[in-house]
Amino acid sequence: MIYHLLYPLSDQISMLNVFRYITFRSIYAMLTALILSIIIGPLCIRWLRRLKFGQYIKEGGPDHQAKSGTPTMGGLLFGFCMLLSVLLWSDLTNKYLWLTIMVFVGFGAVGFADDYLKVVRKHNDGLSARAKLLGQLVISIGAVTLLVSFPEYSAKLMVPFFKNVNPDLSWFYVPFGVFVMIGASNGVNLTDGLDGLAIGPAVVSAGCFAVFVYVAGHVNMANYLQVAYIAGVGEVAVLCGAMIGAGLGFLWFNAFPAQVFMGDVGSLSIGGTLGFIAILCKQELLLVVVGGLFVVETLSVILQVGYFKVSGGKRIFRMAPLHHHFEKKGVHESKIIIRFWILSLLLAVMALGTLKLR
Repeated sequence: MIYHLLYPLSDQISMLNVFRYITFRSIYAMLTALILSIIIGPLCIRWLRRLKFGQYIKEGGPDHQAKSGTPTMGGLLFGFCMLLSVLLWSDLTNKYLWLTIMVFVGFGAVGFADDYLKVVRKHNDGLSARAKLLGQLVISIGAVTLLVSFPEYSAKLMVPFFKNVNPDLSWFYVPFGVFVMIGASNGVNLTDGLDGLAIGPAVVSAGCFAVFVYVAGHVNMANYLQVAYIAGVGEVAVLCGAMIGAGLGFLWFNAFPAQVFMGDVGSLSIGGTLGFIAILCKQELLLVVVGGLFVVETLSVILQVGYFKVSGGKRIFRMAPLHHHFEKKGVHESKIIIRFWILSLLLAVMALGTLKLR
């Protein structure tokens, strides 16, 4: 791999010293994933069409029938470009990096099974909700259990704005972490209902967590900003950079009107990975702010279903998730998407601002 081939020469050739820096490698991981996505994107889309991996549209929702048959499972393009870039630019001896890759691949496998069943059945029903949740549970429990077994990792919870409030969750940290990961995964999945709606905020969230995870792995910055220092975790910033690049490359083809859809293979893996990165850098609670758009979309579904049951058939929104409510009100799809992107960017800036508010 490039990093391992060039890094030993950094002592002899001064120009190669930049390969020591996480910031440099994160930027080039982003550029690599972006360029790779744009180059192979058309090939991937044609391949998905040839396999007849088309999207099936549910009846009774917004009028998206024109999108029926659009290639889905574009998350495979995202995942390939991201992972290849990570393998090229990362320190492959880093355990936090491999644990994050495991989460991404694991959640992606659950999403792939769901998407594949939809294609085979020629219907918009894939894995059962129970089977999907079981897969997410197995991966999440395994990842968080491994993480807390590392001696340098603490089960303490960092509370934003309160530098001296760090409750030790002890054994409860595992179920808490599992809840964070599954919540994030399903939040991105529910948001993925319009062209480019989910990938835009996902890119913003990845950029925000690239900063958080870099700071958490830098002893001087962590001490200055009074956040938890975790030796070695900063390497995951390279993966965040690759995620940004792969996301922007995917958006090149997924922007309205979309040439390809992400599918569950993309949304579940992206959401689960963002949730795990939040856990890695001890910013689990800030995920609610960084991924606030995903939280609101999820809450709109919970409130809609709950109110429908207790009220005997009444609804709060015209349709859930929330983006469909605005569609039903006549707001154009592209306007909903751009406004949601703006909100996600504002939320990420607010979250980054908490680094100094302690």
